[in-house]
Amino acid sequence: MPYHILLDQLEEERRGKNAIGTTGRGVGPAYLDKVARSGIRIGELLDMEDLALRLPDIVERKNEVLTKIYGAEPIDIEDIYARVRVWAPELSSYIRPVEDLIAAAIDNGENVILEGAQGALLDIDHGTYPYVTSSNPTVGGALTGLGLGPRAFGGVAGVFKAYCTRVGAGPFPTELTGELGDRIREIAGEYGATTGRARRVGWFDGVAGRYSARVNGFDSIIITRLDILDNVDSVNVCVAYELDGKQIEQFPIDSVLLERCKPIYETLEGWSGTTAGITDADQLPAGAKRYVEFLESLLGVEAAIISTGPRREQTITLKPVIPG
Repeated sequence: MPYHILLDQLEEERRGKNAIGTTGRGVGPAYLDKVARSGIRIGELLDMEDLALRLPDIVERKNEVLTKIYGAEPIDIEDIYARVRVWAPELSSYIRPVEDLIAAAIDNGENVILEGAQGALLDIDHGTYPYVTSSNPTVGGALTGLGLGPRAFGGVAGVFKAYCTRVGAGPFPTELTGELGDRIREIAGEYGATTGRARRVGWFDGVAGRYSARVNGFDSIIITRLDILDNVDSVNVCVAYELDGKQIEQFPIDSVLLERCKPIYETLEGWSGTTAGITDADQLPAGAKRYVEFLESLLGVEAAIISTGPRREQTITLKPVIPG
């Protein structure tokens, strides 16, 4: 709703230097309403009479927050009504129980592919809180979000870039801030799809990668953007952390602890030439092969696919993504 967007932006401004780095699209405040059991569900657009009775009280409470806490102008209830009256007829034909659609597809033997919208470390429960999103982008979120049972899964594939990125604030032990980081960002076009903000880039973090593989139960991994590391003389991979003088291999999701972690790297020889567009694993440079094999060993999961470019055909298929 319009007030969710406004509240999201005002709260981020209010945090100042402690801003989380949200997209400002209102997602967090919408989830807040959901958990508080005061939100409007999309299905309510099918009953405009009942919604018209609920909206005034909701808008009045939002306006109290806007004016008394943030010192902002109140939302106009008539503007909200006008928007809802446009949305209802445009969206009504698409509103139906997702659980029924998915269950019917599975019962009919159809394939259902689920793609998480964000990385595992942004998970509200298992991520680097508070620098997280408002939902569960880990595999468990697919079950609760779609009403699936765990036996419905044919398999789970984890997607990893050949290096790490992060948008917005939060701990990032392997971050590259110098010339090489800038080079990777520009070559890869690492800018937020929603906000256009420059993504932070860093070396592959095997500690975080192992944690993600464990909480998601990956059957295979998909390594993307391998070509971005072409012609890098040496490539670092984080294999452990140093925390307060001690070496640890377990990922601490407590953001305060993670901020104090220093990466312990293993350095691999890079590769010259290009991997861009290669579709046969045998054609990969020896250094690129070693890098992929090292990541497989580090994460304890075999790679099924290697992406060597942005186009669909720029793909090396090593084995089926879903076993069996």
